[in-house]
Amino acid sequence: MQKEAAAIVKRLKKNKLRVTPQRFAVYANLLARTDHPTAEQILSDLNQTAPTSSQATVYSALQALRQVGLVREVLLEEGVSRYDANVDSHHHFRCRCCGVIEDIPWKTFQSINLQGLRPGIQPERYEVTVQGVCDRCQD
Repeated sequence: MQKEAAAIVKRLKKNKLRVTPQRFAVYANLLARTDHPTAEQILSDLNQTAPTSSQATVYSALQALRQVGLVREVLLEEGVSRYDANVDSHHHFRCRCCGVIEDIPWKTFQSINLQGLRPGIQPERYEVTVQGVCDRCQD
């Protein structure tokens, strides 16, 4: 655990972020999960043992982490911002029944052709969101 904490501190400092207890806690929370939580879910997690963080503090930490590329904002449903510490290129699956979100490896969709876009559009990046029903909801 101490090794992981040191690695988080090192990563924050490397990205020229001041290491605050709240920023550390938000980033550590995101690194430990794969469910793409909302800011409210992170706040709830952090305040389970003792209320120490506010909603504004969590949003501020997320914004700082996002600006330096340690966290990405994921928009998989209208009006809901979720966060992901996996900043490597990947896609997402979202179950329309239970809302579970799973990462899909980038190479799963190798043959996406962006040449069909109208002239004048210069794509810089893309991400595929697959929506459907997960195996748990099919039962």
